[in-house]
Amino acid sequence: MLPQTGKLAGCTVFITGASRGIGKAIALKAAKDGANIVIAAKTTQSHPKLSGTIYTAAEEIEAAGGRALPCIVDVRDEQQINDAVEKAVEKFGGIDILVNNASAISLTNTLETPTKRVDLMMNVNTRGTYLTSKACKIAHILNLSPPLNLNPMWFKQHCAYTIAKYGMSMCVLGMAEEFRGEIAVNALWPRTGMYLFKVHEILTLCHKICFVLDSFFCCCFVFWVLGIEHRGTLPFTSELSRQSFLL
Repeated sequence: MLPQTGKLAGCTVFITGASRGIGKAIALKAAKDGANIVIAAKTTQSHPKLSGTIYTAAEEIEAAGGRALPCIVDVRDEQQINDAVEKAVEKFGGIDILVNNASAISLTNTLETPTKRVDLMMNVNTRGTYLTSKACKIAHILNLSPPLNLNPMWFKQHCAYTIAKYGMSMCVLGMAEEFRGEIAVNALWPRTGMYLFKVHEILTLCHKICFVLDSFFCCCFVFWVLGIEHRGTLPFTSELSRQSFLL
């Protein structure tokens, strides 16, 4: 694990889907580094099989040393996104980094994927990322999405999901060029699979999660040290581990 560097002290990080799972884990890591965290998620009440709400996440973040702002946000709802951004600016003075983490998943083939599920993935993954990035305006952006690979193997078993996640990656390519010279826009994705068990959250294979979190911090390091010249990249976490700025 990378040591806490203090690089994010005083910075405000807006994280979608941060009430549990990898989003909350990133939030806690950033909080330990002294960041302000905007928890942009829709969970307000605990679930018997899914622990964690935006309020319990806020308590954990503040206990870790950060400042928290829980906001009810369904990334499909543009007004909720805009309201959360306004609250963040009012409380913290602005937003420095946006982490587009919220995502819907269904690893099913074409015939087994209901239209409702297709719409959900497209609206949360691609559209939600686009709208949140638009609303946060001048914040550096990190999307949790994969490198673009048109090998059919990545489409044949879960075509709709791949399209939806690639939409997030295409936002990186497009926005990095559109906002060249203003902000950094990058993505991050684990080379090895992330095992997301809803009941157990992401307790399985914790070392992989720690690797993702350290890589996230390396991206933040790049944002602040190398600045806007480092943009439009969609690396695997293992690729970041080979860079000189990783311990």
